[in-house]
Amino acid sequence: MPPVKKRPRRYDSAKIRAAVLGQYGAVRAVVAELTPEQSALPTRLGDWTVRELVAHIHLAVGNIVTFTAAPEPPSGAALLALEQWPSATGAYAGPIDQDTRRRAAEGRLPQAYEELAGELAAVLSATPDDRRVATRLGAMRFADHLVTRTVELIVHSDDLNDALAPAGIALPYDRDGLATTTRLLADALATAVAGGSVEVRVPPYAVVQCVEGPRHTRGTPPNVVETDPLTWIRLATGRLDWAAALESAKVAASGERADLSGVLPVLG
Repeated sequence: MPPVKKRPRRYDSAKIRAAVLGQYGAVRAVVAELTPEQSALPTRLGDWTVRELVAHIHLAVGNIVTFTAAPEPPSGAALLALEQWPSATGAYAGPIDQDTRRRAAEGRLPQAYEELAGELAAVLSATPDDRRVATRLGAMRFADHLVTRTVELIVHSDDLNDALAPAGIALPYDRDGLATTTRLLADALATAVAGGSVEVRVPPYAVVQCVEGPRHTRGTPPNVVETDPLTWIRLATGRLDWAAALESAKVAASGERADLSGVLPVLG
């Protein structure tokens, strides 16, 4: 029996807009106080330092303003589905890296963060959900693009926390932003490996079924993966290895099909 096709998840636009502003504000506050030594700290993202990571976040959020200022795509243009966005990002890793390094080399990041804050607030208050924007990956609804920016902010706030832990700096996570990121990455997994033989639980935010095989319909599923939101986000984005997560008891997996090592990460 083929997998049951579910309707795309709908997100609360007001909460998403507040999450973008709130998480960006948390990052902005940290960037304003970074010392040159802290900016030079390594991150878990290859050879990017905190400086490159901060530059990348600025570009990712700044796209909200940039894309909205550009002409709207034709109404007949196909729209990129949210669940497809995570896997599509990998194709643009090279250009994203180049843009990030160029932005980091320009400097003025604390000032740039401050300048963007006002522009961002204005765009978020004035742009309707259904306004189309031309992103690097394809046309999207403005509301959907904001969901992707929420994911970028939460994922990279976690990267910043990892890098800045030696300095005793810890960013908070916006609750709605954390929930949104957890849900979108879970939906992306269910889209990439559709099926109903494995149930992935990330309480309190998400439950999805995935992987081809016998579909579970009632009672306790025979194949279950359960973890917490931050561990799930790290697994889904390649920040944490599946085996390491099992070894450290960050993930509970039961059943012969409950091995997701071959289908993670889902964010390219």
